[in-house]
Amino acid sequence: MRMKDKVVAITGGGSGLGREGALMFAAEGAKVVVSDIVPGRSQAVVDQIVAAGGTASAIEADVRVEADMNALVEKTVEDYGRIDVMWANAGIPEPGFGMQPLHQSSLEDWNNIFAVNTTGIYLAFRAAARWMIDNKRPGTLLATSSAAAFTAYPGFPMYAASKAAVNGLVRAASLEFGKYGIRANAICPTHGMSVNFALPGDAEVLGKSYEEMMGEWNPDNRAMPLRVDTPPVIRDNANLALFLASDESRYTTGQSIASADGGQFARTSIIFPTDLGQSEDITSGAIPDELRDQIDR
Repeated sequence: MRMKDKVVAITGGGSGLGREGALMFAAEGAKVVVSDIVPGRSQAVVDQIVAAGGTASAIEADVRVEADMNALVEKTVEDYGRIDVMWANAGIPEPGFGMQPLHQSSLEDWNNIFAVNTTGIYLAFRAAARWMIDNKRPGTLLATSSAAAFTAYPGFPMYAASKAAVNGLVRAASLEFGKYGIRANAICPTHGMSVNFALPGDAEVLGKSYEEMMGEWNPDNRAMPLRVDTPPVIRDNANLALFLASDESRYTTGQSIASADGGQFARTSIIFPTDLGQSEDITSGAIPDELRDQIDR
């Protein structure tokens, strides 16, 4: 069991990636404290973990509130004696889910996105790191960032900015806390994300990815270069979180890693055809003649 006897706190654990991670970590032997802002969601996940023979407890918490993040760490320590992993997972999208132009956005929206997506991670990291340092207990800080931190998503400029800030915080935290044996990393999901992310906060928890909800899966109709017979699912991202939370990654820190990207970041900005040698119209002007001659040969 890869997380045997580890104690993990997860924000935004009532649905989506946080919920999937909580179930997976518990199945791998962790004691899990699930927090969520939506009433009843964290307890529902805990009930599922306990029914499967795992150990977990629930707390309602708002990542924007300093006292709530302190309370999350306090409850974790009170229930299980320590905290080994803080997974700051909670996040929100842009209002309108990509339909609102940046020039029509509001400062209120900007502040709220950063309050959840960036400040919420800072507060969770800080609360956990303080306990780890004060008690001389090395541990792991894990953030859920996004592939939007690497490449702009149309209609998600404020979200992209908040996630890029998360990646910077992870690098800085790894430098600051490394001397205490504390690691800091982020996962940056691309595909296989929860469809609940696009739904209202109180919507039914579906436990499905966008791709699973799109009907019959045909990998040849997808933008990602990788061809796999089944669609990406939430667990494809949770698997990387499990690795980064476990001792298998004990020398990995300061990293923001794209998960379930399907080869998206292998692409170049110029879309070249598969067979360059037979595509004069595409390569002409884009590639110097001497190089194009080598391709033709």
